[in-house]
Amino acid sequence: MADEAAEGAVERLDAHLHLWELGEGRYPWLGPQHGQLFRNYDAGEARQALAAAGVQRAILVQADDTPADTVAMLRHAAGNDWIAGVVGWLPLEDPRAAAALLDQWREHPKFCGVRTLVHDDPRPDVLELPAVRESLGLLAAAGIPFDVPDAFPRHLGQVAALAAELPGLTVVVDHLGKPPRAGSAADMDRWERQLRAVAALPNTAAKVSGLHCNGAAFDPEALARVWTAALEAFGPDRLMFGGDWPVSLPGAGYGRTVQVAGALIGSLSHAEAAAIWAGTARRVYGQ
Repeated sequence: MADEAAEGAVERLDAHLHLWELGEGRYPWLGPQHGQLFRNYDAGEARQALAAAGVQRAILVQADDTPADTVAMLRHAAGNDWIAGVVGWLPLEDPRAAAALLDQWREHPKFCGVRTLVHDDPRPDVLELPAVRESLGLLAAAGIPFDVPDAFPRHLGQVAALAAELPGLTVVVDHLGKPPRAGSAADMDRWERQLRAVAALPNTAAKVSGLHCNGAAFDPEALARVWTAALEAFGPDRLMFGGDWPVSLPGAGYGRTVQVAGALIGSLSHAEAAAIWAGTARRVYGQ
């Protein structure tokens, strides 16, 4: 990689960070079994973690399928310059309600995307439901990207068809689709085929994030296949870094997550590195 001192320091924008405040009826996926994650994580603590790792700004991403989660993120964004944007939630199975909330969210200048926790939905065809496709059409018309979390093994195969059907919709694959790094060679082959099929559509992008995996090492060598496949498929201009704080804390810690990402990105040119660290996220989310 070219010397940053000569070409200018590369901005680091984390494209995938969460905040949450536990309470009755909130974050039903999160419980005592999740150890250190089962507590509140606020903007002040997040800012300290980013600063310690040399990351300047971040995009908040929803972690609960409720309007309250998005309202809270937008409130934090209004009071913190380091928060570059908010990927919120919409009730995609109710297009009328989704349209009303979308109008409300778009009044906030930092609202920049939509995500729902489809990986927690037991229906394998949830992204193919007519009402969901109608709501996603609203996002396409409004120029709002759609994040798909933890897509493999159930949903990654549907993402290419979704992107093809809605060419005006930017589809962001969170965590590179969640490659099964501790699984079988056949599982990894299937993940890679599906990821490459998604990347063949020009209206797709992906986050190099959330790659910690129980039973698999977390270092540049262990991530070599995943990284190479993503880089070949999407190229630097459609990849973005995400630290997945605080979810990354049990797996490696935030500082280590940034360090490993830096080692992978470090072999690229200055321009390519700048795209993955911040440029792609700024373009995709308009922030």
